[in-house]
Parts: sequence; structure tokens; C-alpha cells
Amino acid sequence: MIKIENLSYGFPQKDLYNKISFTLEEGQHCAFIGTSGSGKSTLVDIIMDPERYMYDGKLEIDPLCRIGYISQFLQVDKTNQTTVFDYIAQRFLKLQAEIDKICTEMETSTDIEPLLEKYQHALDDFDAIDGQDYVSNINKKLNLAGLYKHKDLRVSELSGGEFKLIQVIKEMMISPNLLIMDEPDVFLDFENLNALKDLINAHKGILLVITHNRYLLNHCFNKIIHLENMELQEFNGSYIEYNFTLLQRKIELQELAVADTEEIARNEYLINRLRFLATNNSEASRGKALKARVKIQERLEANRIKEPFVAIKQPDIHLDVARPIHNPLTDALAESTDDLEESVDALYALKVSDYSASYDELLLENVNFEILPTDKVALIGANGTGKTTLLRDIYRNNRPEIHIHETAKVGYLSQFQGESLEESNTIAEEFFEAGFNTYSDIRAHISLYGFDGDILTQKISALSGGERNILQLAKISALKANFLLLDEPTSHLDTYSQIALEKAIADYEGAILMISHDYYTIINCMDYVLIIEDRTIRKMSIRKFRKMIYESHFHKDYLEMEQKKKQVETKIELALNDTDFELAKVLSEELEDIIDNLSIQ
Repeated sequence: MIKIENLSYGFPQKDLYNKISFTLEEGQHCAFIGTSGSGKSTLVDIIMDPERYMYDGKLEIDPLCRIGYISQFLQVDKTNQTTVFDYIAQRFLKLQAEIDKICTEMETSTDIEPLLEKYQHALDDFDAIDGQDYVSNINKKLNLAGLYKHKDLRVSELSGGEFKLIQVIKEMMISPNLLIMDEPDVFLDFENLNALKDLINAHKGILLVITHNRYLLNHCFNKIIHLENMELQEFNGSYIEYNFTLLQRKIELQELAVADTEEIARNEYLINRLRFLATNNSEASRGKALKARVKIQERLEANRIKEPFVAIKQPDIHLDVARPIHNPLTDALAESTDDLEESVDALYALKVSDYSASYDELLLENVNFEILPTDKVALIGANGTGKTTLLRDIYRNNRPEIHIHETAKVGYLSQFQGESLEESNTIAEEFFEAGFNTYSDIRAHISLYGFDGDILTQKISALSGGERNILQLAKISALKANFLLLDEPTSHLDTYSQIALEKAIADYEGAILMISHDYYTIINCMDYVLIIEDRTIRKMSIRKFRKMIYESHFHKDYLEMEQKKKQVETKIELALNDTDFELAKVLSEELEDIIDNLSIQ
């Protein structure tokens, strides 16, 4: 259906692709992965509308290929009063109305031939999307996604996650030959994420899905396309198999690359010595030996083993604290005793008492909880239960039910990135407004987060979703806040950036209240969970939370095994960074055993 050969493209500030090639064929459910900002969404845009882009290379699309598309930025229209069923059925209802209209015209027309042609064309379109059974097919898809009970609701009544699933169903219903989805998992609660997994696995057409979601990657897809460092690699198989094959190849290539480097260095030493001797000795043989050695060096450089395909692009995320939350009245006492920890623990970062919230209807009522100065807390619940509303009210701190400690300095990351970043700003302008004084200060700070210093003049609007979230984290870090409110911080982030953020959260010395549907991040670095149920909030230990997730969604011990897999993969990366190839090979065998166990479950 799709064939790309030697495609190259880039922006003035950044090259994205260097002669990349891949195909998409019948039966393939393809995950499209790569670090944030590597050009995945841009490549999708090129496939969707190639006439807009000036690229080198070849892009061939079957002329009969119908392409469906779901954007990562879809948001529910709160003014849309169409029912869920009618919204999904819009294409069918439109064609049905067109067919009925043509039939009515044929009853009175004296020139029936053109109308017969129009009628046949509309009928063909209707049959191509299985129009005869559209009512039954829509109901089946809604049932598969657990949304059948919502079919008579207005679209405006849906949560963001529910609307995303409805959009997926709507696009699947028109039977596209190729369905492209750009991060359809973002902001989905786990019930909806599980429904998305089921919809993906039941789909009969070709899928190209941009995702960083570890759950989807491990449970869907039979092909992987990986874009990294302007190069692309395609792999027929599962994500787990791909990751393992990639690491094995990486160990092999890096070991060869080190041997190549050593040989080139040894030859360079000989060239320098021969050059010295030739300079001080006029014998012709000296000059010939030097020329021969230089040719050997040129050949070695030309045949040098390339660096491994994927290098870790893990940003160095730090969440620094200028000063912990403290009680000025106890500072003097704390300084004169060894019991500083007790004086700090007696405080709270946040106290919420009898809080209620409404949005069209009552979301939360009689909510009470406290967060201590070093607590790391996950706020979880189904889509549309009031998590973001509560977090925003805490950040605004303008309600009597909410009390933030007077020494707390609050940093806020919004899932709606336009609230924290001005899209019309350049990166430099954004950080000057945040208090930075010089370009060199900005360049030094953002380089830790994986941004090239030459990107300072790039507009925020030109960044990917993942790059914008990383930029928000870079701004928050510069604040040195001691209380962080994070609304879906892992959304849009590539896998290694997620791991870097998890480490930063674990090392953070202040308080965190984090909304997240990423269960890996919650389990890896949160102290406990606040769960929204029946319009109120209750506290849950990580142990009980873990048990709840296992019982609801995973085979016993699956999460631990998957996390162990990621830990071993990271150890292999670190061993490769230290050129300890023997350790990397031992770890690779350990990883293979874990993967075998995972594939059984």
C-alpha cells in the first residue's frame, strides 16, 4: 500500500531523514517509535499530504488506498450535541441520504442516465465501507471498547479518553486500507487504554501507530518502524523481539567498532612516525612507505564499522529544590538540635479540607487529604473524574478548602501545554521570560535535556509534543520549586525520557502530586496513591495499588517481569557505554530468559 525509498527531508534548523526506506503491506500492525522530535509526526504528514512537502526520494501510495487518520491533539467538542452513535455513523448517514436523494430525483427526471451513474457511484462507496451492516458493526465496536452504554450520549458529555476511543472507532468504521494514529494512547486511563489495545488487535486493515506506551508496545503490533538519528530501521516481529534483536546487534557492532578504532589509532601512530622519519631522511623508500600507510588508513576509515543504530538519548532531567518546605518558627530549634527530620516531617506541603468541584455536574465532594513535604503522590482515577480540575485549583490556591504551606514554592506542568508554553515564542524567548539572563545560560541548561544549542530560535509551535513536555520539565527544574504539581508528565515522552523522569522524581527532595495513567511510572517512583472513586478520594498504598492492577489487567507478576526487562536493557546500555562487552553478553542471556517468560503470558 505504501512504499518509501531513499526519502530525505528536513527543516532549515534540522535535518530529519537521510535516505530512509520502508513499506507497509496488508496485515501489518506497525508501531512507529523513536525519540521525541525525531520526525515521526512529520513523516505521517508527508504520507497524508505529500504535495505540501519538498522532499528528496520516492513516495508511492496505491491510488486505491483509503487512509484514515487520528491526531494526537484531538479534544472533545463540548458544544457538539450529536449522539455518539450518530457521530460515528456520519459517513454512513451522509451516503444514505445521498442515495435516497438520487432515488427521489430519478422518480421525476427525464434524463435518468447521469443519475444512474451517480447512484451507482454512491452505492459503491456505501458498499466499500460495509454500509449494509453499519448499525451492527458500530454496536460491535462500541461493545468491544466497553462504550456501548454511551451510544445515546451526546458527544459533549464524553471525557477526553472516551472521545479518543470514539474517534478511533469512527475511523475504523469507514474501512480504511491504512489507518494512521498519532499517539492515540495519550491521557487514556487504564480501562480506556485496554479498550484501545482490543480495538487495535481486532482491526483487519493496515495500522501505523506512533506510540511510546509500554503497555501497547508489548501487547500489540507485528512490525516495528524505528526512526532515530535521521535513519530508519524496520523489523517484522513484536516490539519485545525487536528490542532484544536490536540490543544483540548493538553489542556486536559496538565491539567491532571499538576494534576498528583501536586499529585506526595504531595505524595513525605509524603514519606519524613514518612522516617524522620521511621529513628527516630523504630516502625514497621512506616516502613510499608513508604513502602506502596513508592509503591503508583511508581504506580503514572508509570501511569503518558504523556506530550502532540507536544510541540512548536519555535527557539529564533534574528536579532541584532551592530550599525544602520549612516552618520558620522551628528553624532555630532545628539548627540547635539533631532532630531536623522530625521538625520537617511535622509540616505539610498541602492540606485539602472538605473540597468539592463541579463541571456541568458534581465531580468531587467532601475531599480531604494532606501531603507531607517529601511525599510523592499519584492522583489517579477514570477519565473525567476531576483530577485536572483539582490540580488546577491547588495551583491557583484561591479557595479556602485548599491550603499550601507558606514556604512552598510551586511548580506546575500542564497536560495542556499551551497553558505553560507560549506557542508563538522561540525557545530562547520562553526562557528569558522564565528569568534566564543570557543565551549561554539557556543553551547550557537546555542541553542537559537533549536540546541542541542551535535550536534556541525554534518556535515552540514547531516542537513535537514530547519536546514540549521536556521543555516544561526544563523550566520547572530552573524554578527549584519544592512542591510540584505534574499533570500527565510522561505524555508524549519517548521511553528513555520516561525512565529519566522516573529517576528524577525518585531523587527529588520536595513534594509531588502527579496525575498519571502510566502505571509503570507510578509503581517505580511514587510513595502512595490517591484514587478517585464515587466522587471522593481515598489513600491507597503502592502494594495494594499494584495488586489491584494485577488482578484487573495483568497476568500475575507481569509488571515486575516487564520492569525487570527494562532494567536489564538499561544495564546493557550502561555496559556498552563502558565498553564492557563480556558483561553485556551475560546480561543479554539474562534478558533472553525474561523475554521467553514474558511471551508465555
